Amino acid sequence: MYTLAFDTTAGCCSVLLLKDGRIVDEYQEEMAFGQAEVLIPEIRDMLEAENLEFRDLGLAVVCVGPGSFTGVRSSIAAARAFGLACPGVAVLGVSAFDAYLRSLEPEELADINAVIIETKREDFYYQLFDKKMKKITEPAAGTYEDIIAQLRDVKVTLVGDGVERFLFKPSGLSLHVIKMLAFPPIEQLAAAGIEKYKNKVIDFPKPLYLRAPDVCVK
Repeated sequence: MYTLAFDTTAGCCSVLLLKDGRIVDEYQEEMAFGQAEVLIPEIRDMLEAENLEFRDLGLAVVCVGPGSFTGVRSSIAAARAFGLACPGVAVLGVSAFDAYLRSLEPEELADINAVIIETKREDFYYQLFDKKMKKITEPAAGTYEDIIAQLRDVKVTLVGDGVERFLFKPSGLSLHVIKMLAFPPIEQLAAAGIEKYKNKVIDFPKPLYLRAPDVCVK
């Protein structure tokens, strides 16, 4: 089965094509903006290079966020359009939290594993998981103080693109592993999607918004 995974929620555009779980082709480019304009041409070129059409895929996996408002909407809109055009292709969403969490090796897991995602504001997006990778909290947006208060007196692993800014202040935490990644790992996003597909957990992808967009009347 061919699987396509893609993500435009963070500061990059990522596209991955797999066949039976093995990587066939991968594209990843760091960019502050313009991901929406790059995504569709890259998917087209990747499929054409393998003499494939979208209908030849078995599964499409998209990152549902959290992330930039435009980036989240862009990739999910593409995924929904593909699903409507090719109803034989399963389309599902995976959160950036799950992708970051899956990047941790078994020996890197701690009592609490905190996925910290950059918001480019004063706060952070975060979710906490236990040593068995089961969620402790729901995805949320919170301040440094909000998060720190939940991490005291236990071994903690931090992972995500918000970790570097989060640790700018002395934390006083008992840190097991610090894993700073620039954006959600597309291989882990695909792996999480394939696992959901095998477990028959298929839901139409919906954006994971944890706060309202910053808009104002000029």
